[in-house]
Amino acid sequence: MNGMRTAREMNTEVPRVGVCRWLYPLAWLYGAGVWLRNKLFDWGCLRSERFDIPVICVGNLAVGGTGKTPHTEYLVRLLLRAGFRPATLSRGYRRHTRGFVLAGEGCDARSIGDEPMQMRLKFPGIRVAVDEDRRRGIRLLSDMDHPKTDVILLDDAFQHRYVRSGLNILLTDYHRLFSEDALMPAGRLREPASGRKRADVVVVTKCPDHMEPDCMAGVAARLRLRPDQRLYFSTLRYGGLYPLYPEGRNVPQEITADTQVLLLTGIASPAALERQLRRSTEQVSVLSYADHHDFAEKDLNHVRERFRRLQARHKLIVTTEKDAARLAGHPGVDGELRPYVSVMPVEVDFLQDKQSFNQNILDYVRTDTRNSRISETENAHPS
Repeated sequence: MNGMRTAREMNTEVPRVGVCRWLYPLAWLYGAGVWLRNKLFDWGCLRSERFDIPVICVGNLAVGGTGKTPHTEYLVRLLLRAGFRPATLSRGYRRHTRGFVLAGEGCDARSIGDEPMQMRLKFPGIRVAVDEDRRRGIRLLSDMDHPKTDVILLDDAFQHRYVRSGLNILLTDYHRLFSEDALMPAGRLREPASGRKRADVVVVTKCPDHMEPDCMAGVAARLRLRPDQRLYFSTLRYGGLYPLYPEGRNVPQEITADTQVLLLTGIASPAALERQLRRSTEQVSVLSYADHHDFAEKDLNHVRERFRRLQARHKLIVTTEKDAARLAGHPGVDGELRPYVSVMPVEVDFLQDKQSFNQNILDYVRTDTRNSRISETENAHPS
């Protein structure tokens, strides 16, 4: 039909990415600096360090949320089920401390960062550490005994080339593929799309629940990967709500068509969570802050004012796990708000070849104990 597209046709299209062409001159200047830095590593002027422990890097080429933390959590679960003892290491973005910090009793989002704190709360049995110097962090984690760490997961370290990871996993958002994006500030890329050459595994994240093979093939063609680079497609699965403050809680967690929801987020891309909530109710108000936002007293006062405007008999404040790591224990969340704050958990699921992905990870950890590369060495594929 003229002017009409079928659902199948819409599900085989690759989303278009908006870039600001007027900012291309600044992007070229930025790109020149990134190119020179990468070349200094490729030429050996700046040196990457290997380690005698399996190191898996989860990262991306773009700023903003591609789902690094949910994918890291997926790896933690996979490795724990297989009997390994993983540890996570990140820089602890926007934390109020410096140097190496190992998460322990009394730590919070201000001391280690919101995403590491989220990891600490979900996996209290593993080591969660932060250090802006990843090499030092890896050494310190490797030296710890009782128990010994089997594998280190680096969160958001694809550009941290001082560490040569044994396995590089590169994530790209289905709605903003790195192949369709531009360098900052014209687009959101931190380095050119040619940086994909350093990846062993590429995962297209946040895909539709049901993705046609033709669409997958179209994405694969645009990414222009080498034959030895493995490509996977993942999506997000939301779980059931749970209370952030369960003590004395008597507010129902179920969301029905009559429920009014105030969605409170400080993440890069809240649209997917909003769509998920609107599957249950159209009465969703959104209060969105910048990614990693450090909620101040005035912000919580604003939340309180917005929440008071909701007139429904059943109303909730819904937030993400990352935001919950910053809100937990916040003095601004008083007795008026606490009973109504609920958390929406999210996990990663793979649309195809899930067992293949799992096996690749486990094979690397089992056989590559000295952190030799799965694919050719990094210098064989210059950016």
